[in-house]
Amino acid sequence: MTDSFIRLRPILAWAGLTVLLAVSAAQSAATLKGNPALPPDTQTAEQMFADAPDGVDPVVTGPVSAAFKQRQQDAGCDSAVRPKIPATCYPD
Repeated sequence: MTDSFIRLRPILAWAGLTVLLAVSAAQSAATLKGNPALPPDTQTAEQMFADAPDGVDPVVTGPVSAAFKQRQQDAGCDSAVRPKIPATCYPD
């Protein structure tokens, strides 16, 4: 009994690793499908702020109007993933 278990242990370990990698790949694919592409006429942050060498952070740290906060909420800025952040998430 012990000899057969020792022989099966590497096979079970590789099978477990294969299942883990398959689940991880499936989760990554599902995450990518959940982020719709921007329409072709939408300007990206890199285009809007070409003079910013390190990129632009859409998080506003200063005071903003209630209308701007509502606009960000309507655009889904909290769940936007870089580089697909809508231009409405940035202050004017």
